[in-house]
Amino acid sequence: MNDASSSRNAFAAVLLAALGYFVDIYDLILFSIVRVASLKDIGVASDRLLDTGLLLINMQMAGMLVGGLLWGILGDKKGRLSVLFGSIAMYSLANIVNGFVHSVPAYSVLRFIAGIGLAGELGAGITLVCELMPKETRGYGTMIVAGVGIAGGVAAGLVGDWFGWRNAYFIGGAMGLALLTLRVGVYESGIFDKVKNSTVRRGDFLMLFSTGDRVRRYLSCIALGVPVWFVIGILATFAPEFGKALEMPVPPTGSRAVMWLYAGCALGDFASGGLSQLLRSRKKAALIFVLATAASCAVYLNLRGASLGAFYATCAALGFFSGYWAVFVTIASEQFGTNIRATVTTTVPNFVRGSLVAVSALFQVLKPGQGILGAAAVVGALCFALALSSLMGLRETFGKDLDYLEPHM
Repeated sequence: MNDASSSRNAFAAVLLAALGYFVDIYDLILFSIVRVASLKDIGVASDRLLDTGLLLINMQMAGMLVGGLLWGILGDKKGRLSVLFGSIAMYSLANIVNGFVHSVPAYSVLRFIAGIGLAGELGAGITLVCELMPKETRGYGTMIVAGVGIAGGVAAGLVGDWFGWRNAYFIGGAMGLALLTLRVGVYESGIFDKVKNSTVRRGDFLMLFSTGDRVRRYLSCIALGVPVWFVIGILATFAPEFGKALEMPVPPTGSRAVMWLYAGCALGDFASGGLSQLLRSRKKAALIFVLATAASCAVYLNLRGASLGAFYATCAALGFFSGYWAVFVTIASEQFGTNIRATVTTTVPNFVRGSLVAVSALFQVLKPGQGILGAAAVVGALCFALALSSLMGLRETFGKDLDYLEPHM
């Protein structure tokens, strides 16, 4: 493939991955937007909204843990493109069916199935973009994918408010199915093509645990992203409950809090990705944004008596600084060789999302004794401490050549 063809393929891959991630985030965050309306509509009592909401979020995240392993392994064995389109098809169909549910058990099953589908798109897309773009500029490609994709959360907020929760699920599914028509013009990564017909072991998840160094790098990548989902899954999703605890005169809605958070995230992804290119360092950019996110969380938990405008502005700031997701997924993809890169890039963000199961469980355990604000403060402090200590142990990967294999050990 000549330089012009390679450039066109890279552009097409960035466009497809960005639009795919837009729909992925739309569907992923939609439940947080329509949680109250959908649960009330199917008969859940008001005093059960928080616990039932946590159950359904955990079912979705559990599905993403399963899907992360499934799609990651397939991405290294069968190719990045097959996973990209297979995952889009699964979560699109699951969300269309989700628009017809009338019970919590059915809702739970479909959130689990959708979670499996949602697990594949980002990892496959980022892996493809990283392998197709020049090493000095690939940070711009992943920045565009993450920044455009995160805007799907804003779209979910608007659609959820304007069209009702059932129609919002139908719209998300239809957008995903429409993306399947974009397959023409996108080709598989040349780096992957070099190894797909060889005898080298690919997609072997256990390889990640065959040496201490790999285990450390892998777990450190996961820990780095945990604060992002603490912010999304706890602080934004349960904004109405936090507003009540903060004695706000006008309580916030979950849909608006998530929408403002994701508006900030979209800008933050562009800013963090651009900063990593400017500093020529993934680690420095990530460090700045993690520390700023921690500071924003402290402000959020001390907004007692705040106005609705101040609360939503803080949500936007939280989103902006937790928008280091672009840098986070790029770091994960650049840490490992071609034969397990898709496995890592797909499982890491999904294990981060899945970590919300443990984070929310600890939050629930602490809430009766500490109160919702105290519980969030303790859980948040643990998440940030883990992320910062893990970041210090990761390798700097800016400008790293990705055409290499992880040795079998």
